[in-house]
Amino acid sequence: MKEKSIGSLSGIPTLLGTLALMLAGTAAIIFAVVLTKSGVGGGGLLVLAGIVLVSLGLFLSCGLYMVQPNQAAVLSLFGKYVGTVKDNGLRWNNPFFTKRKVSQRVRNFESGKLKVNELDGSPIEIAAVIVWQVVDASEAVYNVDDYESFVHIQSESALRAMATSYPYDQHTAGQLALRSHAAEISQHLKNELAERLADAGVQVLDARISHLAYAPEIAQAMLQRQQASAVIAARTQIVAGAVGMVEMALLELQKNAVVQLDEERKAQMVGNLLTVLCSDRGTQPIVNAGSLY
Repeated sequence: MKEKSIGSLSGIPTLLGTLALMLAGTAAIIFAVVLTKSGVGGGGLLVLAGIVLVSLGLFLSCGLYMVQPNQAAVLSLFGKYVGTVKDNGLRWNNPFFTKRKVSQRVRNFESGKLKVNELDGSPIEIAAVIVWQVVDASEAVYNVDDYESFVHIQSESALRAMATSYPYDQHTAGQLALRSHAAEISQHLKNELAERLADAGVQVLDARISHLAYAPEIAQAMLQRQQASAVIAARTQIVAGAVGMVEMALLELQKNAVVQLDEERKAQMVGNLLTVLCSDRGTQPIVNAGSLY
C-alpha cells in the first residue's frame, strides 16, 4: 500500500452552491403552498421539485470535510482506497467517499519504565523518549489496525531488545555500554525502531534514553561494587606513585652518598616510606634515639 494523491474541490464554493440549492428548494415548497391556498394548480410539481432540490443540497453537503495543516484525509470508496488529500481548508469530494483523517504532526511520548536484563544478566530499569511522525497516511491507516498503539508497542519491544544487547557499564576499553555511550545507543534504538515501523508509514525522528538505573533489588550491591572499583583504581594509582617516590629517594641517597644503607636498612626504609605514602591518615613518626639494632 503506497500513498497516492487525489484532487479535491474547494469547499467554500461548494458550500455556497448547496446552500443555494436548499434555499431554492425551500422557496419552491413555500411558493407551492401559497399557490395551493390561492387555488392555483401546479403546486404538487413545485413541492416535488423543492424536495428534490433540498435533498440534493443535503446529499452534496455530505461531501464537505475539513483538512487542517499537517493533516491528511485518506479517501476510500466502498472499502477501496482512492487517494489521499493534503490540501488545507474546507474541501469537497464525492459524498460516497469515506474520509479518515490522519495527523502528520511531529509527536513524542515517553515509554514506561521497563525492567529488563542487560547483557551481563543484571536487572535494570530503562525508559526512552520517542519522537515520531506519520509520513505515509495510507500505510498508517491500511497496513496496521491502530498505528498509534502499534508505535507504542513496537517502541517498547525495540527498547527491550536494545537493552539486552549492551552491558550497563563499560568493562573493557572500546566496549559500548548503556551508561557511557548515549549517542551510539540512541542511534541503535532509532535504527531498530525505523525498521519496525517502516510498514506503518511512520518515520522515527529521534529516540533517546530518558531513564537508566539498576533495579531496586540490586541497586545497593551495584553501588558498593562501583565504590569498590573506584577505591581499587585510586589505590592502584597511589601505590604506583609511592613506589616511584621510594625508588627515587633511594637513588638520590645513593647518588649523593648521603648515607650507606645495607639491604636490611633499605627494606626498613622502603616499608616506612610506603606506610607514610599509602596511609589513609596522617602518620605519627617515632624517633629512634638509639641504635637500629
